[in-house]
Amino acid sequence: MKSKNIIITGTSRGVGFELVHLFANQGHNVLALSRNAEPVNDLHFKNISAFAFDLCKAEDYKKVEEFITKEWKQVDILINNAGILINKPFAETTFQDFEKVYRTNVFGVSELTRIILPFMKHDGHVVTISSMGGIQGSMKFPGLSAYSSSKGAVITLTELLAEEYKETGPQFNVLALGAVQTEMLKEAFPDYQAPTTAKEMAEYILDFSLNGNKYYNGKVLQVSNSTP
Repeated sequence: MKSKNIIITGTSRGVGFELVHLFANQGHNVLALSRNAEPVNDLHFKNISAFAFDLCKAEDYKKVEEFITKEWKQVDILINNAGILINKPFAETTFQDFEKVYRTNVFGVSELTRIILPFMKHDGHVVTISSMGGIQGSMKFPGLSAYSSSKGAVITLTELLAEEYKETGPQFNVLALGAVQTEMLKEAFPDYQAPTTAKEMAEYILDFSLNGNKYYNGKVLQVSNSTP
């Protein structure tokens, strides 16, 4: 398989960290973006580049643009994996709580995608990681109003982008994940043990990112074998 240029956000832990490792082991070039770049830099792979990146800082997007222009020229796959979660009763949430979650989970996805699109060809693939909590009609959990609603927003955004770029590409899809044993899950459900590990989910996302756009565009796939 020809090596591809892949950008992944939220790579300091969990599924994002595992994805970086898996793609690099397959020989692909990876740009790992996270507020904390140290865990990825400690992997010491020649085909991994990583620097501190905050989806809420406008100047950080310029760093990504400059890197692609200088080092790669094109991007084959973008995986919007980064996300934050606030778990508190709705009556206790504030304007700032919702703004914080949406700035990362929605506005960050939108802005990074917009920055990367000029570097993608017709067969590129933008994969956004959502949650079963963002699926209309799925089981909802108290305390996750900001998080789950933000994950619903990126599903609709993906459908719109797929329609807008259907003639030229790239392709856009969403994976709505169920429970995966990560730090974020522990924050939401401290006593719950998920049946799927971060590495197992990363293996699925890797395969879908490389091949899913041959069969899907503008779709949301529910990747869950449990509740939550």
